[in-house]
Amino acid sequence: MSRAFDAIVIGAGQAGPSLAARLAGAGMSVAVIERKLVGGTCVNTGCMPTKTLVASARAAHVARRGEAYGVRLPGPISIDMATVKARADTVTINARTNLEAFLAGQQGVTLIRGHARFVSTHQVEVGGERLSAPRIFINVGGRAAVPDMPGVHETPFLTNTTILELSEVPEHLVIVGGSYIGLEFAQMYRRFGAEVTVVEKTPRLIGREDPEVSDAIREILEAEGVRFRLDSDCISLAPRDGGVSVGVDCTSGDRAVEGSHVLLAVGRRPNTDDLGLEAAGIATDPRGYITVDDALQTNVPGVWALGDCNGRGAFTHTAYNDFEIVAANLLDGERRKVTDRIDTYALFIDPPLGRVGMTETQARQAGHEVRIGVRPMTRVGRAVEKGETAGFMKVVVDSGDERILGAAILGVEGDEAIHALLDTMSAGAGADRLRRTMHIHPTVSELIPTVLGELKP
Repeated sequence: MSRAFDAIVIGAGQAGPSLAARLAGAGMSVAVIERKLVGGTCVNTGCMPTKTLVASARAAHVARRGEAYGVRLPGPISIDMATVKARADTVTINARTNLEAFLAGQQGVTLIRGHARFVSTHQVEVGGERLSAPRIFINVGGRAAVPDMPGVHETPFLTNTTILELSEVPEHLVIVGGSYIGLEFAQMYRRFGAEVTVVEKTPRLIGREDPEVSDAIREILEAEGVRFRLDSDCISLAPRDGGVSVGVDCTSGDRAVEGSHVLLAVGRRPNTDDLGLEAAGIATDPRGYITVDDALQTNVPGVWALGDCNGRGAFTHTAYNDFEIVAANLLDGERRKVTDRIDTYALFIDPPLGRVGMTETQARQAGHEVRIGVRPMTRVGRAVEKGETAGFMKVVVDSGDERILGAAILGVEGDEAIHALLDTMSAGAGADRLRRTMHIHPTVSELIPTVLGELKP
């Protein structure tokens, strides 16, 4: 049995449903194939449930600090983790249900449940049925990477997906990996009341950031009681009665950390290893990411790859932008390119880190002479008024042409304020233009022009 469509979208993550709707709106018949949960990582195991948990953890943190604001509660703060989990589950289920309803309401779109595998360049098989289309869009996302470290196959461990199933607070959560996912869970579960130790093999946290950013994040989390074991060059896992032992050092000191649970947060891998890509001749890089050009087309004409599986971004916003690029080029006569977008993302600890463009280190490595503007959040009125003065602002500007090359805002509302810099960069305006722009008082963003007025070599 076989069916023909005008387009096939494999995966109903962030890019897939929106693209299917645009294609169907242009008069195409579209098959959307999803083997598991509509909504992909963001809706089901990523942004939505985790940021809901972050919000619950922040509520607990603010409640504990109530007396500093003159607010006295009747008793000690306690965590009902089952209720916390139920709240996150509800947010996810509602989002997924709404997305399923959206797809069902699209005339010309057929949602097919099952696992798609290529059998030729423009033909896939799902549950014994063959589907064909001249246009195929791969949007299969990614999953947690599980390194082949000693003891990993004998020891129960959590990933960013399975930790969402916990309905109790771990006594001692050991997190292997000191980057974005690991740090968000570290602060979250510390605020829920767990002991937390982060094990990281490199000398500092989130190594892609400038050293002062890494150091400040460590200080923020240590102030809340998160412990760190950096330079852990000999990581291993072993089961223990009622818990787990994580080896961290083969030569000296405390060579292991004992915990009740261990979370592996050491990166992601694309869901491309069981798609039958070889049958279609679709090229991948050594890590399994599908190779795409500037328009997100693969080496096979008529096949595109969007979202986490193409290695051109690992965020919900990059996946959605992939959809926008493909739709604009196919349907609107535009010539948009993935290299035209500016890198931007956030680390959602509290306070958050908002990032755009290059770090100072990256700018210097690229050959720029730079000027730097820095302001601690202790000198940002909005942060002082809220009693949340951890962190700082940092802007990197080219000394010659005044281009804003990048920025980091680690501090209260940093994930929102960073957009003032992102939008200025996208508009092609320089530091001088933003420096002369009036902002609202009292906000975090109002200090951005001030920082740009204090640039130094």
